[in-house]
Amino acid sequence: MKTNWLKYAVALFSVIFILAACGENKAENASKPSNDEKEQGTNEETKKYKIGMTQIVEHPSLNAAADGFKKALADAGLDVEYVEQNAQNDNSSNTTIANNLVSSGVDLIFANSTPSAQAVAVATQEIPIVFTSVTDAVSAELVASMESPGGNVTGTIDNHPEAIPSTMKFMKEELGVKNVGMVFNAGEQNSRSQVDAVKEILKDMDMTVKEAPVATSADVKQATESLIGKVDAFYIITDNTVVSALESVIDVANANKIPLLVGEFDSVKRGGLGAYGFEFYDIGFEAGQMAVKILKGESKPADLPVQIPQNLKFVINKATADTLGLNIKDEWKAELSE
Repeated sequence: MKTNWLKYAVALFSVIFILAACGENKAENASKPSNDEKEQGTNEETKKYKIGMTQIVEHPSLNAAADGFKKALADAGLDVEYVEQNAQNDNSSNTTIANNLVSSGVDLIFANSTPSAQAVAVATQEIPIVFTSVTDAVSAELVASMESPGGNVTGTIDNHPEAIPSTMKFMKEELGVKNVGMVFNAGEQNSRSQVDAVKEILKDMDMTVKEAPVATSADVKQATESLIGKVDAFYIITDNTVVSALESVIDVANANKIPLLVGEFDSVKRGGLGAYGFEFYDIGFEAGQMAVKILKGESKPADLPVQIPQNLKFVINKATADTLGLNIKDEWKAELSE
């Protein structure tokens, strides 16, 4: 009898031990990631993104925007392969680049300029597009509205709402300008919208615009010279064709002692008298931050409002002011650029 009782006790103890061991194994296995979970985590950490970059032409402002874009992605720790293309201000090449980037299977396209953004927006409605250096995204038909882009395109613009009004006010009140000379590429929607904005503002300021349209950068010097004797100052907007040949405008303006106001700081550094503007590097960086959100799946282009430049300020080139014999007043509150 005692023997049977002992056998039952041993058997019961064995069952309890086995059940306890199974429970521990289940708990241990539950705390460990599965092979699928391990693979998913590894993929997220090591994912390499392929980004297409298209730029209409080579000049310092656009180059700075491209640098800012890359820095934002680097700061986010993303592993990125860039496919960079420059159209050299050729519309045919611009279209070809857009189509090639779409067919290359990129994860996102960075479009640096209005023509670049328009070309890729036509080429794809699926691949996310983030633009910068665009002046009027709505008129360019890139987005439905600034607040709600509504498609696969969003980005940052290069047009602060106070930049042109402030420039025109400075010309009138501080320089006594009556006639403003504007050299621009009439084929760029970006430029046409800025010229129209200047004209609208000047309606109430007793000032006029004298236009000198160009088709290529080779036309810029002659177009600028055609305005001599007709204008009191030049205003060069963020026109890619003209800015790429800005030295031609600067030479003509300085030789004739005519003030040259520009649309961004890189053109001030190159010799423009002054600008109400911002750093193109900054709007490129902000566009890069938007791209990071899209690539990580945190947002879609349709839901990311188009951003305007931040930190508008007035910068004057002191050397150019000296060349023109212009005294820089303290009340202008301008930052100086040599």
